[in-house]
Order: sequence, then structure tokens, then C-alpha cells
Amino acid sequence: FIMDTNEEERAKGKTVEVGRAHFETTVKRYTIMDAPGHKNYVPNMIMGASQADIGILVISARKGEFEAGFDRGGQSREHAMLCKTLGVAYLVVAINKMDDPTVEWSKVRYDECVTKLRPFLKSCGYMIKKEVKFIPISGLSGANVKDEVDSATCPWWQPSYSKGENNTVNPTLMGLLDSLEMDGRDAKAPLRIPVLDRYVDRGTIAMGKVESGTARVGDKVMLMPTRNVYKIDGVWANEVPVSAARPGENVLIKLNGARLEDVQKGFVICSQPACRSVARIICQMALVEMPENTRIMTAGFETIFHAHTCEEECTIVKIFDTTNNRGIVVKDARFASVGMKVTCMIELTRTVPVETFADFPMLGRFTLRTEGKTIAIGKIIKLPPKKE
Repeated sequence: FIMDTNEEERAKGKTVEVGRAHFETTVKRYTIMDAPGHKNYVPNMIMGASQADIGILVISARKGEFEAGFDRGGQSREHAMLCKTLGVAYLVVAINKMDDPTVEWSKVRYDECVTKLRPFLKSCGYMIKKEVKFIPISGLSGANVKDEVDSATCPWWQPSYSKGENNTVNPTLMGLLDSLEMDGRDAKAPLRIPVLDRYVDRGTIAMGKVESGTARVGDKVMLMPTRNVYKIDGVWANEVPVSAARPGENVLIKLNGARLEDVQKGFVICSQPACRSVARIICQMALVEMPENTRIMTAGFETIFHAHTCEEECTIVKIFDTTNNRGIVVKDARFASVGMKVTCMIELTRTVPVETFADFPMLGRFTLRTEGKTIAIGKIIKLPPKKE
């Protein structure tokens, strides 16, 4: 509620936009992004989650609420799946409302929630041992958020985390976040900043997260897919002016000489060599759901393609092969159904700036959505050859 950005959201009690706030601990600087949970606003959630490194999935332990979020088509499901594709490295599952009268810090209820979540998160592609941490909290009383829960209220938590059960040895949420190590960030690689939004404030300012490379004031950058070159006039991290920003920072960048219409959501700010901008991609994806009226995917299927911050309409042009859950591969398959892994070619209505997953994982992941459902998650394996 505190993170809701406008009156309308507070009145409805639902988050629509992605709210932001900053806080610091002794070890790290954090930006909180409160992404919407409601199914009509999933595209906004994709934008927010594409900037995050750690996802905190807050699950209610209250009787009935936990089950509602996890039934077929429940929202908790779709979110966990999207987080994996959008490159969220760690998932912290906070089992909230432990102080509720129906729960009263019961270990049985907590374990029941955790046991139900494990197989599901595994199916999303998370390695439970390394990437998922479970922690019981109460947001209302603040137990286990910053300070450890009183052992009188909850006698089982201390022996549990000391033994490293639930993949965590830290008793509190804050301590857990401080202990997570981020890897795969190369400050010397070519610069890549997907643009999330832009506005005018004495010059055009683009907003986004540095995925790789370092953004310095005075650098010349190229904006893909328009190939225009601009000079960086200013960089702000957490709304504080800085001389350079490293990977992982959420930044504002002032581009010299750019008009508002030159910078669009979904463009990518690059240094040389710039990223590719393509209208066709070859990709590998997992089909997770299909709309009610079309139960199989064939060539000619039309849907919406979301990658980092851009969304574009696309068509499946050709299916190269499918693998079902028993591992049987069908070459040149005519169709694909739910639960299969598919290698196919996708054609986009306009070119989008992307990279292969092998080179830049952050710009090589995508999701396909249609009729308000996420139908496939995947990675780009090949781009068309360069035209010189």
C-alpha cells in the first residue's frame, strides 16, 4: 500500500504501476520495485521484473489465501514463471501472515506451504538448493524482516535455520538479502541499457537498468534500433548525480540532442559494438499454456513477444523440432502442444534490439503472451547473419 503510486491504486487496493523506493543497509544499496500482482497488469509486471536481480515472492500462509494463489491459473504461478525467464537470479519465498489467527506460527502450516511450492518452483526452472530461499515472516508485526522472531512465539525457527534448513542460515529477510552474491556482471563488457521509460526535464532523459558495461558521462552511445549516436550528458543513480554507473544500477541518463520521440520504451542504449536489431529470430522455448480456443501451436500462430523492456507483435513462421516431456524429439513438427520444448523461428512486425542468450543472457530471454496469459518462455539461440 505504501508503494502504490497514486490515489486510484490505494482506493482499489491493487498495484498497477511499478512503484519504486530506495533503502540502504551497511552492505548494499537496494532499489525496491513493487510489481503488480493482478492478472490484467502482467505486462507492467514484466517491465518491473526485467530490472530485478532478486525476486521476493510473498505468499500468504492464511488458510484459503495460499490455495487461491496456487490453483490452476492463480497469479503466484505466473509470476514465479516469469521471474525465471526475466533473469531474476534468486527467488526468496517469504511466507507472510504467519501471525494470523489461523496459522499462529505453526510449523505444520509453514512446511505444508513450502512442500507445495518446491515441485512447482522446480518446474519453473529454479534449482531449489542454490537459487530458492524460504523464510517465514510477518509483515504486520515485523517479525523476521529486520529483527528475528521471538523464540517464545516461534520456538522452531532458530533450530531450523541454524541447521541450514530451507536453504538459509540467516534468520531475517534483511540478513538474507545482504548475504546473496550476484555474479555475471561485467563492467568491462559493451554497454547495454534497455530503456524502460523516458521523459523531458531540460533535455531528454532515459530510464533503465545497466545490464552490462559502464555508463560514463561524456561517452558516445548508440541507440538501437534507430542507430542514432548521442553523447551522455548526465547519469543519475537513485536520483543522485554520478560520474559513472556499473552493471545492476537503475539509472537515469540524459542524452544530448535527442528529442522525446527519438527515444522509445524497448530501445537499447549501447556502446560499440552495438547490439543487433532484427525482425527474425531462432529460439528455443517451453510452451506452458495455450489460449482456450487454440490448444496447439502451429506455424502462423500470432502472439505478443516480450523481451527485456520491449513488446512487439509476432508470428511463429516455422517449427524446427519439438521435444515432449518424455524426451521424444520430432523433427519438422507440424504443431506443438502444452508441455513441449520447441525450437522455432519467430518473425516480428518491427525490428527489435536483442542479443543471443549465449552472449547477453539479459537481452536473450523472452516470453510470449496472448489473451492475458503467458503461453511460452524461452531464449534466443540464433540471429540472422549480418548484412554488410
